[in-house]
Amino acid sequence: MLNIFKTVVWGQFGASLAMLENAIEQCPDNVWGDKAGFQEYWYIAYHTLFFLDYFMSEKEEGFEPLSPYTLSELDPAGLFPDRVYDKGELLTYLKFGRNKAKAGIDGLTETNLFVRCRFERPEITVAELMLFTMRHVQHHAAQLNLILRQKTNSAPNWVGKGKS
Repeated sequence: MLNIFKTVVWGQFGASLAMLENAIEQCPDNVWGDKAGFQEYWYIAYHTLFFLDYFMSEKEEGFEPLSPYTLSELDPAGLFPDRVYDKGELLTYLKFGRNKAKAGIDGLTETNLFVRCRFERPEITVAELMLFTMRHVQHHAAQLNLILRQKTNSAPNWVGKGKS
């Protein structure tokens, strides 16, 4: 049963990540850095990838994001990164996050699946954190697709299942 669960979760998690990747790749330059506060396209992509990295870590304590990113995303003041990250940087971060998510799913056992995750928030199990993070990725991939549709009248297609 555990292997079926892991296959199903990865199929959908991988699809969410593929949709995010397509949204990043297909964003034209004039939309990427368009100034719109916290609705800036690049920032939504970055925020999504930061929290993918964060929640796919084993624990909150000692977390360090992939370089060149900082912990500013965790600051309650809502600090904005000091520069616009380019597509190449975020696609590299996406690849890192995809590998981390896949390894996390592959590492699930009947013992650790329903253990409370080691994050102060949210108070959920390891299995639920996987689904929580997948939903977060899909939420923002959809947000990016909406922005593309509104600004360019085009958006990437739906991805039904991630690659194994």
